[in-house]
Amino acid sequence: MAPNFHSLFSRRERQNTAEKTRGRVSSSRVSMDEEEAFDDANTELTPLSAMADAFEELSAVVKSKGFNYDLRLEPFCNACSHVSVLFGCLGIAFKFAEFEYVSKVNDLAEASRRHGTLNNVLDFDITNDSVKTQGSLTRNLRRVRQGLDLIRALFQNFLSSEDFSLKEAASAAYVKTCGPYHTWAVRTAVSAGMCALPTREQLLLRLNETDESAEKKMRRYINASLPILEYIDKLFTSRNISLDW
Repeated sequence: MAPNFHSLFSRRERQNTAEKTRGRVSSSRVSMDEEEAFDDANTELTPLSAMADAFEELSAVVKSKGFNYDLRLEPFCNACSHVSVLFGCLGIAFKFAEFEYVSKVNDLAEASRRHGTLNNVLDFDITNDSVKTQGSLTRNLRRVRQGLDLIRALFQNFLSSEDFSLKEAASAAYVKTCGPYHTWAVRTAVSAGMCALPTREQLLLRLNETDESAEKKMRRYINASLPILEYIDKLFTSRNISLDW
């Protein structure tokens, strides 16, 4: 029996419609995948993400190699450079830290071409009796270490309670990490500037984060920075250089 024309047409029409539908679904899926990938990429491209990623890489190396590993200055300074963005987001109260921190990271980065590693920096200043001399690389390293610890303590306080304002979190962090080593004039200026700190909400907005995303990334930085801070401290104490300066 010859096939019915209308039956064939209907069948072909259904096939064409199905193929078009599959094409639209496939295109939609690709678009959704691309959109999700784009969203994921954008989620990662924030100051907190950059900080967390950089210090997790450093921390992984230090933990796998141990204290005897000779940490190179270049990757260390690259990781530290991400922290300067956060100082900028904190406003006038932390301008002292931003200026001091950035200049010292830059000095260490330039020195990486000559000295190569953190160990070499300390050994050079010990040989030249310039460990605590103003502007020495070892002194710069000590101040950068304090800056990293300041941010770690601030994050820790920031996450300890939703009722803990940024001013309270920053003030407590400063008193614990940097305050003991600053002059009365600097401490007074910092205390006065704390009133100009952004609110929690304003800081999150500047960092392009939500409460949930910020918490995850801050905790990542806290955990990753601790082995680096310990490593630097051991560089000093192994050479009988005190940490109270």
